[in-house]
Formats: sequence, structure tokens, C-alpha cells
Amino acid sequence: MTTILETQGLTRSFGAVIAANNLNVKIEQGEIVGVIGSNGAGKTTFINMVTGYLQPSSGAIFFDGHSVLGRQPRDITRLGMARSFQVAQLFPQLTVMENALVSLVAAEGPQPSLLHPLDTRERRERAEAIFAEFGVSQYRDALVSTVPQGARKLIDIAMALVSRPRMLLLDEPTSGVSVEEKFTLMDTVMSVVRQHGVTVLFVEHDMEIVARYVTRIMAFYSGEIIANGKPRAVFDDEKVQELVIGHRIDSNVFGEVQ
Repeated sequence: MTTILETQGLTRSFGAVIAANNLNVKIEQGEIVGVIGSNGAGKTTFINMVTGYLQPSSGAIFFDGHSVLGRQPRDITRLGMARSFQVAQLFPQLTVMENALVSLVAAEGPQPSLLHPLDTRERRERAEAIFAEFGVSQYRDALVSTVPQGARKLIDIAMALVSRPRMLLLDEPTSGVSVEEKFTLMDTVMSVVRQHGVTVLFVEHDMEIVARYVTRIMAFYSGEIIANGKPRAVFDDEKVQELVIGHRIDSNVFGEVQ
């Protein structure tokens, strides 16, 4: 398999606090990797570093074989690494279609002008295609502020995929979504990313979601990765049970990818 994301000795400290300590990670193309850990374990620090929102104190980051250390988030996005956030990063005063057009322009680089307008037929067609895949076409002309929470989450993730990235990073994709909606939402997201061959790395506190959808888990604790492997093996790890999840995971929750 081809390595799409690699970190070497990735470290970040805030004064005397080491938020990430010597993280050596390899993500292979096509993997769906879950990142678990309690609050303050280093998960978000890791995600922020590889996406350019936070510069490491030391170490190296490679995306598709090229160093992205020191690059701005917009530049990393344009290289093919997209991200969605725990709280949807949408413009509530704009329609869903207008949000998609803004996302496409941001990913492409050139700013809209009289010679390069934001609203083009090609961009609308790309937006319409991703809306259809996520099942949210009915909201295209609705203001984001009026869209239900579950659909808003799907739209936010669709915005990250509209630029056709090679890798997608999700931060708590089911946060704020009802228990009744969470599996339907993730079934939709995973179906789309598999169809497009997108590598996925996602942070999630819901262990049922992690167990059902990922091919590998990285468990963080105190800025370090204490377990890294197949879901069953990681969930059976005594340190993970003690320090991260606090209990054993019922084998009935594991998905077919196991």
C-alpha cells in the first residue's frame, strides 16, 4: 500500500506541558483510521498539526511524500487534505449552494472577480453531484441556519469533499447528532468516501461508531499513542480499557471491516 500521510517525531509543547510527544504515524491510502482518547489526550493537537492549524515544536509531516511542515491550512487543503470540524464551519446566513461555491473557490485558489466569478456552471454541477451523493439536494437553496442539525453535519462534510480531496479528516462527525441519526449519517459518509477512494482519519468519542466503521484505531493518552492496530486488538488492550474507554467493548458492535 501507498503511504499518504506520515509524521516523524512529531512533538508539540505548550510551556512545560507536552501535548504531543514523538508521534510517528503512517496512514496508508484507502484506510479508515479512528483516533480515540479522553479530553486532553493529544488527539486534536495531532489533527491540528497535520492540517497546518498548529505548528509542531519539532518533527516532520509528509503528505503524499511531500513535506507540508510550515504550510498554511489553505495550502494543505489544495494539496488534497480536507477537514471538517466538530462544530460545522458553515456560513449560516448563506444558502447551502452558496456555501458549496465558497468552498470550491477556497480549494481552487484564485479569488472570484469579474473575470473569475464565484458562481459558475461547472461549480454548480460539482456541488449538485455531491449534494445528491449525501442525500441533501433538497436543501440546496435553503439558508444553512434553517437546516436540521443532522443534515447540517452531512452538508459540512460534503463541503470538505466537494473539492475531491484524497484524504479527509473528521473531528467528531456524530457530535450533536441524535442517537437515532448517528448510524444513518455515518453510513452515508462512509458510502461516499469509499466510492471516491478517500482515505479517512477521524476523531470520535462514540466507541460504537469507531468499532463499526474503522479499519484501524490509534489510541492517544497523555500526548502519546498507547495502542495502534485493528479495532478488536486495540479495544482488548488493557491500557486502552483502563486509560481511554474504561470498559470492554461488546463484540456485537464491530462492523464488517473487522
